[in-house]
Amino acid sequence: MQSVETPMLKPSAAARVRASSRWRGFGRIVLFFVILAVVAAGLHAVISGGLRRITTSKFGAINAWMVERVNSDIIINGSSRALVHYDPRVIARETGLSAYNLGMNGIQIDVQAGILDAYLSRNKAPAVILQNLEAFSFETTRRGEIYDPGVYVPYLSKSEPLYQTLLAIDPDVWKWKHVPLYGYAVPDMRFTWALGVLRWFSYEGRQDYFDGFNPRHVQWTQDFESFRHSVSAGVTYRIEPKGVAALERCLQLAQLHGAVMILVFAPEYREMQKLEKNRLDIFEHFTELAAKYGTEFWDFSDSSLSHDHAYFYNSQHLNARGAELFSEEIALHLRNFLETRKGTPTSK
Repeated sequence: MQSVETPMLKPSAAARVRASSRWRGFGRIVLFFVILAVVAAGLHAVISGGLRRITTSKFGAINAWMVERVNSDIIINGSSRALVHYDPRVIARETGLSAYNLGMNGIQIDVQAGILDAYLSRNKAPAVILQNLEAFSFETTRRGEIYDPGVYVPYLSKSEPLYQTLLAIDPDVWKWKHVPLYGYAVPDMRFTWALGVLRWFSYEGRQDYFDGFNPRHVQWTQDFESFRHSVSAGVTYRIEPKGVAALERCLQLAQLHGAVMILVFAPEYREMQKLEKNRLDIFEHFTELAAKYGTEFWDFSDSSLSHDHAYFYNSQHLNARGAELFSEEIALHLRNFLETRKGTPTSK
């Protein structure tokens, strides 16, 4: 019987085959991750592009000045109190000057400075900036506590001032900008990415922002009574050196761009003011900073609105009716202020 012998490779040839096989496997793994990275980068671009195309609500308000240009004569900057207190339509009607509201929910003074810087880097310098203040204006954002992170991700590659501001607060922000989908998938718990995708299918949501102003058609609740009961000894707000520096950055930005910044404390419910233990100290800082930068500090703590909770929906925020009345009140102040100054901007 004839035996069949299996041909044997020489040892060196077998090693070359095994090495070649390993390299082919490695190459396939690399190719897999390259394709994955390209797909992730593409999805990130699609989501961000969709969010930058939205023309309504929160993203619409930001896109108006971040993607397009608003170039308004009067700018309102601040947190949610700015957002819901100042109606630019009323201010424009009473002063004859264009106005826009940059206010955003949940942002402290350090982020407010970054928003203002980003605006001024992309738009014509306004004649006047109304910087709204809160009792907690000198408290800054802690690492890991940037509110609503998904709202910033589409703009980090478009605005260096905004990116650098957020990066200084939280070093992990570099991942939001440079790691595809990270900013939408990890820190953002609101599924903001879905809005970006839906925009490519022409869905935008309803319009509830008007020149950046977000009126709240809601009424006073009993939440404040529960809050007052829980803090019967009063509340103390931090006066952080970094918070003072951030407000100074706002004042310096205004000076750098030739704008007049007016510090404004919008109405706050009177009963809440009584709970703020270091309120006088905080207001002394406001007054000192206004004097240091040669500008004005308008305090509406004693406005008639502050004494009636019918104009608020909580202790810090006016409802739509209260905002309309306050906007008329501050527009009158502003008109008188502008009329007494040399070089009053020309009405459009």
